Amino acid sequence: MQGENLTIWNLFFLEGFSRYPELEIVLFVFSLVMYLITLLGNSTLILITVLDSCLQSPMYLFLGNLSFMDICYTSASIPTLLVNLLSCQKTIIFSGCAVQMYVSLAMGSTECVLLAVMAYDRYVAICNPLRYPIVMNRQVCVQLATVSWVTGCLTALLETSFALQIPFCGNLIDHFTCEILAVLKLACTSSLLMDMVMLVVSVLLLPIPLLLICISYVLILSTVLRISSAEGRNKAFSTCGAHLTVVILYYGATLSMYLKPSSSSSQEIDKVISLLYGVLTPMLNPIIYSLRNKEVKDAMKRLLGRITLHQTRENL
Repeated sequence: MQGENLTIWNLFFLEGFSRYPELEIVLFVFSLVMYLITLLGNSTLILITVLDSCLQSPMYLFLGNLSFMDICYTSASIPTLLVNLLSCQKTIIFSGCAVQMYVSLAMGSTECVLLAVMAYDRYVAICNPLRYPIVMNRQVCVQLATVSWVTGCLTALLETSFALQIPFCGNLIDHFTCEILAVLKLACTSSLLMDMVMLVVSVLLLPIPLLLICISYVLILSTVLRISSAEGRNKAFSTCGAHLTVVILYYGATLSMYLKPSSSSSQEIDKVISLLYGVLTPMLNPIIYSLRNKEVKDAMKRLLGRITLHQTRENL
């Protein structure tokens, strides 16, 4: 048994939704459609923020980064899920599991920090509009985006490195992806160091950014309520509405997954939440930011106009 405990597994089996075979085709279609919409929506948003000269403000720089994160996050797990939903052998090699775990953690962690940065951007834009071009200049925005990426990638590297060094007593992961909590359930013994790393990273990337977001919006709200005109208040609220909706979706899914009490059905609930978080939230982000944003709509019209004009010239 001791020899088994120290086995280095080269292959992992993903339980996924194998207990519900009648739902796998439905889940495949649902996941595929959501994934394609996610790729299309976020790629389009990145394209227009890069190509359109009217969308060069800090908000759109951060939004482009957010869209890229969503593409990376979904691409780390959803293609594997789609293959396994149609396969009898739901497997993933060790290196593939490591990459999947790292990319998912890195993108999720980076998004936590970036959402706090975006809240600060909205705070400066509404509470200090005259100083906004100075405070949030291009160099500062690039630095803030870089800090978000570095923080997320380094913490993910730390968590993944510690998690994969722990000896496992099995290779059946009760999840559809190499989610770190599901993988750690295979550990032969609990690791105090791993628990401490997880605790420190969780506090650093969940409550602290969320607190900064809440402080930013309290200050924004106090400023908006002092605006005399209804039109001015509506304009201020509209600029924050999309970001606040994304924050609620993101943190709602994350906190419900990591802070809920454990129970016999908790792993099945985790899978459902992970699936919704993995495909639904990234799909909705570009829609939310585009729905009530006139600048994005106008940029889309200009882009479609360019494409149409180019095709017309080619036909001539």
